[in-house]
Amino acid sequence: MKSPLQNIVSKALFWKGEGTINSGREDTKTKEDGKVEVTVAQQQQSSSPSGGAGNEGEEENTGRDQWANPIEFLLSCIAMSVGLGNVWRFPFVALENGGGAFLIPYILVLMFIGKPLYYMELIMGQFCSAGSVRVWGIVPAFRGVGYGQAFATWCVVTYYVSLMALTVYYFFASFSSVLPWSMCGDWSSITCVDSTTNRTVLEEALGVNATSLTSAAEEYFTHVVLNLDPSGLDNGLGLPGWRLTLCLVLSWIILFIVLAKGVQSSGKAAYFTALFPYFVLITMLIKGATLPGALQGVLYFIKPRWGKLLEPGVWYAAVDQSFFSLSVGFGSIIMFSSYNPFRHNVYRDATIISITDTLTSLLAGFTTFCILGHLADQLGVKVEEVVKGGGTSLAFVSYPDVLGRFDVVPQLFAVLFFLMLFTLGVGSASALTGCIITIIRDELPHIKKWLVTLVVCGVGFLLGLFYITPQGQFILELINYYGGGFIIFILTVLEVIAVQWVYGVQKFCRDIEFMLKRKTSLYWKFCWAFLIPVLLGIIFTYSQAIAKPLKAGSYEFSQGAIDFGISLAVFACMLVPIFFIVEVYKRRNTEPTFLDAVKKTFVPASDWCPKDPVLRQEYLNFLASQNSNVELEGIDNPMPPVASVNDISSMEKGASPHSDNS
Repeated sequence: MKSPLQNIVSKALFWKGEGTINSGREDTKTKEDGKVEVTVAQQQQSSSPSGGAGNEGEEENTGRDQWANPIEFLLSCIAMSVGLGNVWRFPFVALENGGGAFLIPYILVLMFIGKPLYYMELIMGQFCSAGSVRVWGIVPAFRGVGYGQAFATWCVVTYYVSLMALTVYYFFASFSSVLPWSMCGDWSSITCVDSTTNRTVLEEALGVNATSLTSAAEEYFTHVVLNLDPSGLDNGLGLPGWRLTLCLVLSWIILFIVLAKGVQSSGKAAYFTALFPYFVLITMLIKGATLPGALQGVLYFIKPRWGKLLEPGVWYAAVDQSFFSLSVGFGSIIMFSSYNPFRHNVYRDATIISITDTLTSLLAGFTTFCILGHLADQLGVKVEEVVKGGGTSLAFVSYPDVLGRFDVVPQLFAVLFFLMLFTLGVGSASALTGCIITIIRDELPHIKKWLVTLVVCGVGFLLGLFYITPQGQFILELINYYGGGFIIFILTVLEVIAVQWVYGVQKFCRDIEFMLKRKTSLYWKFCWAFLIPVLLGIIFTYSQAIAKPLKAGSYEFSQGAIDFGISLAVFACMLVPIFFIVEVYKRRNTEPTFLDAVKKTFVPASDWCPKDPVLRQEYLNFLASQNSNVELEGIDNPMPPVASVNDISSMEKGASPHSDNS
């Protein structure tokens, strides 16, 4: 086994082969110009970063995990971004916002908000090899943004895995000789209809119209799977069902197995979680396109309703869907890229992932609307009237209903479909949960990784029990709105302001130039520094000004429930000023005045730099060679390697590389 010193020497020799490091030799030697080059041992000793919690020096000596190869990173990002949000959330949001009209704001938002944010977060994590909290060495005053995003991520994780538990329930139910939701049973009401029901006779007998009838799949989901309490949260909480509890346990066990060894295990799982869903989606699309009424559904999906574009709510939904789908603002992108080699081409990956995510959403949309068109044809209603609940109804009512009507081996299609949903869930949930684990490991590097993973999964399971009670879907809706989407909008605006305005867009582009050897075009600068914060601020403010009381179907939440949801959002946002005070307090004894301590929190800490000591020297050389008056303009194009002319032997241990060059 190599010693830490040998590892550093190996890295230095590797970069020397790339033409980016002048020397990685272990001994001190005199250069031709008479300057003495710092030894690798001195580099390691003198460049231990500070400014964040935890023993950074120990972590650097032991080394940070890295992806086994670039493919695993790319597939993991695809598995994270391509999740349940693409299969059932995107089609449902499109259904609610005018079908094809929604595609226009969605694609525009992806181009000018989603993709630039994705690229920015990839850069942040890879540049300093740190998770979504430690990365705030870039502007320590905003470290609370990282903690707020972690809180929002944890809120999403707790309910996201409960949705995975539902897919596990349906997966095992799909092995029945007759799909249990395909026929009305003793659990159904008198308005229940299945494929054997004469709808006309039933409508006349009950004196109702077609929209008053309920499918067997809908009643199975409501009465058997969820045991849903129609009174919502008004009568308190019931007990979770034992079947769903076992499904939840299994979901968390699988997540633990995937995450126990960090990126070494989750990267291997990504080969399946990223690729298998496409096989099922394409199979379902081919089958769905042959069903009666499929064309009606597709036409509804692609036909723009231009009037919808004037509604701010549609644009808010597009931004919300982009965030949820790409996982922007949750910290998981930063976490994934922090395990990359320093020179990895994330510019290319950001383009591939954002395009893949969009195409997958469109693929899922066409597949889903084929199914909805067929279901509308069978029920004798319009496409927009098929789904009566939220996105979960689309996944666990509409799809199962059509699967139950297949003439040939419906069990096979059901097994594949719910296995696909679970696989999609694993890809996204492992990224979100891994973000929390990375934050804890960054702060407490001496605790074993598997132990941290076990504790996180155990606590996640206990919190997940709330979502599988008879009131669980109402709790999910409340947490999703206030604990997920609501918070992320605010924190993402603060994130962009901190990075692009406080740290500075030119400095950020300078760091990109050093890391990727490419200049940054005006498109990225304009989106980061102006378009994103302004648009997000306007859309969010206006949408909240016209917001209606939160509902889950026909159930309207009480003021007490809404106050609880608001308290979650307030708590997450309050973490920003709280940790600002903490950062000032940490500097009170090292600065002459309180005002100087405050100012210091807005200066990059020493850990905002390459973690590798040899690369850190190159970064200092690069900063020294830059003329701060020269603006980095131009199109994206490769830059030549930067030659090293200085050393860091004079830099005090823990001193920030930005103190004189920022």
